[in-house]
Amino acid sequence: MTRILLLGGTSEASAMAQALAHAGLEAVFSYAGRTGSPAPQPLPMRVGGFGGVPGLVAYLRAEAISHVIDATHPFAAQMSANAVAACAATATPLIALERVPWQPQPGDNWQRVADIAAAVAALPEAPARVFLAIGRQSLAPFAARPQHHYLLRLVDPPEAPLPLPNTSVVLARGPFDVAGDTALLRDHAITHIVAKNAGGTGAEAKLAAARALRLPVILIDRPALPSRKLAASVAEVMGWLGHSVTDRGV
Repeated sequence: MTRILLLGGTSEASAMAQALAHAGLEAVFSYAGRTGSPAPQPLPMRVGGFGGVPGLVAYLRAEAISHVIDATHPFAAQMSANAVAACAATATPLIALERVPWQPQPGDNWQRVADIAAAVAALPEAPARVFLAIGRQSLAPFAARPQHHYLLRLVDPPEAPLPLPNTSVVLARGPFDVAGDTALLRDHAITHIVAKNAGGTGAEAKLAAARALRLPVILIDRPALPSRKLAASVAEVMGWLGHSVTDRGV
């Protein structure tokens, strides 16, 4: 029997959930729980972590999971590594639905860095106005550069004081467009952008806006992950499962 665990939290995961539901496949959609109001899904949902590799192994066995689809964010490295290890331990087939990384276009002024620490070091010494487009989980290291004003765009209001002393917060949920992001950067007089190379289309608009405004972008490379089977589209994952995107019923 096919019973799928879909590790989600991205727009690709939502599209994957729609395809699985349309095909009538039995699946569970798992959220990490970092967003207070996750988008509704057409599949049964679970929220929260598994308890590392041992917890995920136990879940796969208890729930008789036959396949795992990792459609988490490209920077959710720990969850993805845990999925590789747990699926290996249980001989559960695993595929990752992974966004293609962004590539520089003519007119881009990108500085590629390896990680958050390198992004902090790449900021100028002189006070700047920085659009910190990295999510709320990775803010604390930037407190080492308190001379800058930081603009954050978050899905949920902060539940605790932010670790940065000089901050503006905009609440919004993607996808975003170039006109809106251009206006955002102008309205806040942004001079630098720090972003993770998440890929996809939902958050790409800020890079086009930076290109138009000739702003420098400090772009953080994706973390290295264990080897795993990759897919670039929902249709490719459905083919791996032995279904097409138009299948209905098992």
